[in-house]
Amino acid sequence: MAPADNSDPALADRLADYCRTRLAHPGTVRVSGLRRIFGGASRETWRFMLHEDHGGRSRSRPLILRRDPSASLIDTERRVEFAAFQAFARSDVPVPEALWLEEAPDALGHPFFVMQEITGCQSGPARLMAEPFRAHHERIARQKWTILGRIATKDPAAMASVLEPVAPADAWRRELDHWSGVIGRDALEPQPIAQAAIRWLVAHPPAPAQRIAIVHGDYRTGNFLFDPQGDIRAILDWEMVHLGDPLEDLAWGMNRSWRFQNNALVGGLASRQQAIGWWEQASGLRADPTALHWWELFSCIKGQAIWLSAARAFESGDNSDLLMAFAAWMLSNSQDRAVLELMGHLP
Repeated sequence: MAPADNSDPALADRLADYCRTRLAHPGTVRVSGLRRIFGGASRETWRFMLHEDHGGRSRSRPLILRRDPSASLIDTERRVEFAAFQAFARSDVPVPEALWLEEAPDALGHPFFVMQEITGCQSGPARLMAEPFRAHHERIARQKWTILGRIATKDPAAMASVLEPVAPADAWRRELDHWSGVIGRDALEPQPIAQAAIRWLVAHPPAPAQRIAIVHGDYRTGNFLFDPQGDIRAILDWEMVHLGDPLEDLAWGMNRSWRFQNNALVGGLASRQQAIGWWEQASGLRADPTALHWWELFSCIKGQAIWLSAARAFESGDNSDLLMAFAAWMLSNSQDRAVLELMGHLP
């Protein structure tokens, strides 16, 4: 059977017309190889080649289009994600170059932005767990948790214009209120385990954040690009970026949902102790065990909220992408088990 055609000739023509308006010296502009990359939960991702001919000079460059879908698993602002790429450009946190942001729907039907494609890399966890990448796991893991620590050192002022401020003592409450509210709104059936965890989290708040930092919001295996030499080339998917407690990112990255192949390694790559050690060294912060435990339990509530929203979107017909149903079916039970483990009710 031939593979499904995930190209869109009409979109390619409209994209070429848009790119022509953004170029300093527009001549002949053409888009080729436009193909959708499936797997994103909150934005459509398309790969394409932009060809420019001007004054006898030609160049071609691989780019990525990130376009808002008609319905999304996570509601986010593309302006915020675009600002994150700009904030970390040319820093020790590798990101693709952000080129153009378009918030009006006129050009392509929905708001979008265009950024550089970093070629010769992979992002899928399944590929990372296999050769030749398996041999580089420790190297990749060290980079992963070190880069996360570096994110926590970035001056929040770099994104203050697009992110809501929060006080160190209030970061936990804001995040818990948001994600517990999502569960209350989107759950298709009672969630007794999640509700028990929410009650515990409210009754046992963590210490105030050591520092308010830029929090990636979805820092996990699967959201960075790595090459065959074992180097992380870019951190992706900043759509949930916000200001908050940097322990939130550390805990999310250690959530059991990202322990691939059912192993005990956080992110499928390193021991818990290794990950925390690398993060502490790079961030200059201490991962207090009590506070980190709170944020790990919170990460289960956040994860469950996302999976329940996926189920709601699929059941209602707002989004027919099978990823929605698959994520809810596969991960909801796993997230409940993680809650029970962290609360001491499972070995």
